[in-house]
Amino acid sequence: MTAAEKLSFTAFAGLDLLSSAVILLDGGLVIQYLNPAAENLFAISARQLLHRPLAQLLGEPPGLAAALDNALANNWSYTGQNLTVHRHGAQPLHLDCTVTPVEAGRTRLLLEFRPLDTQLKTAREERLAEQQQANRELIRNLAHEIKNPLGGIRGSAQLLERELSSPQLHEYTQVIIKEADRLQELMHRLLSSHRLMQPQPVSIHEILERVRALIQAEFPDVDLRRDYDTSIPDVTGDREQLIQAILNIVRNAAQALEGRGEIVLRTRALRQVTLAKRRYRLALELQVIDDGPGIPETIREQMFYPLVSGRPGGSGLGLTLAQNFIQQHHGSIEVDSRPGRTCFTVMLPLTHPYQETQ
Repeated sequence: MTAAEKLSFTAFAGLDLLSSAVILLDGGLVIQYLNPAAENLFAISARQLLHRPLAQLLGEPPGLAAALDNALANNWSYTGQNLTVHRHGAQPLHLDCTVTPVEAGRTRLLLEFRPLDTQLKTAREERLAEQQQANRELIRNLAHEIKNPLGGIRGSAQLLERELSSPQLHEYTQVIIKEADRLQELMHRLLSSHRLMQPQPVSIHEILERVRALIQAEFPDVDLRRDYDTSIPDVTGDREQLIQAILNIVRNAAQALEGRGEIVLRTRALRQVTLAKRRYRLALELQVIDDGPGIPETIREQMFYPLVSGRPGGSGLGLTLAQNFIQQHHGSIEVDSRPGRTCFTVMLPLTHPYQETQ
């Protein structure tokens, strides 16, 4: 084995850890290697692409073919802005592409792809994390301030009820007592998101089956479909918090369907995933997909904020608590919505992070 070939093999091991998508080509523009980030980006396995022409994956984006030929002929690097890659049966990808000439065995070109929205997504996640921290502190302080007076109101109503001789007047004191109980429960839900976690290995599919049974009992006309990858290992987390988080998301979907429609619970394992600026070898992707009317655009950006709800009578706390619990598990939650399809995607780490942060 030549020194260049040894360099190529050792380089491959390092490329596996990168968060950006990398493809290596030989002089005939045939794919020699793609890292796990490229598999995730293009939603295709390395086995399907190795030793096949690059055009089979990318087609012929304007300007890229000429840039590749130029890089081979003149040993020049190239950066392409806003390349559009059309994929069969999927949304087009809008990418930046950097082409770098290399000499490592048969490998002649290194292509690095970055989705255009990556930086925007990172900045948005940072803003959301800061906003959520501020929201949690605000909610906690408000809940404590409200909880004690509510106890006094309820106790006073009970004492007043004992002094009233007319049963008809008891109706009014019962309204006070019941509304105080409702608000006390609301405060309990707000404060419960701050309790210490009790992590242990839990099966995500056991949790989903528990949620599925609860939703099926509450919304018997909703069709709950399973699409599970049963090979996924256990998640390390707080079982009750995960049940509550996923239950809130699925119940939100069922309520949006107004009790009739279809919800798909889908699980997959992803390799080389970055969550909260940490890189993990393996992560869980859990999707809750419904065929409802979609989330109104007016609240789409604020839907995880407390007291924001698109449903009349909604408290606007279910998704806020779900996001809090998922973030406490070092995961993320995102939503993509249009009329006829809303997809909540929860990502949770399945392995320990690498030593370095990305």
